[in-house]
Amino acid sequence: MSEMTALPSIPVLETERLRLRAPRLSDFEAFAAFGVSERAQGVGGPISEFESFSKLGSIIGHWALRGFGRWMVADRETDAPLGVVGPYFPHGWPEPELAWTVFAEAEGKGIAHEAVLAARAFAYDTLGWTTAVSMIVAQNTRSQALARRLGATPDGTFRHPEFGDFTIWRHPGPQEASR
Repeated sequence: MSEMTALPSIPVLETERLRLRAPRLSDFEAFAAFGVSERAQGVGGPISEFESFSKLGSIIGHWALRGFGRWMVADRETDAPLGVVGPYFPHGWPEPELAWTVFAEAEGKGIAHEAVLAARAFAYDTLGWTTAVSMIVAQNTRSQALARRLGATPDGTFRHPEFGDFTIWRHPGPQEASR
């Protein structure tokens, strides 16, 4: 008999400006535009639109396999997709992480910061994580700056056989993060 997994129930989180929700087919165009761009270098890109469709579907699949995952970050008023954020633990990763990407139109507006704070609170308060990391490639200085703003500090390195070298950024724990 084969193992059956129910479709995941993906919670919706809301912040002042954002809604973190399950991806939708209507998000594909923005997600694929990010995927084919040079901005996707830090997350295994650039990739084709075909690969983007697979990766968009894998966001939902991660929820089914792990019981947690990333959300599509959407503008709370317009529902326009702005990026992807959330707890992430793909095969081969040294530990679960808080991952984020923002699309070009959302960069420099505090969108990632606001979304990651909500995702980190979910990881600590709902999932019971006692620690969190973010894997960031050396050339992604904007993500490094965001990690610092979130209170994360470098805590070693990780070499992935396909994606290369990452710096592990350790976030403050639940007690420190809630201050």
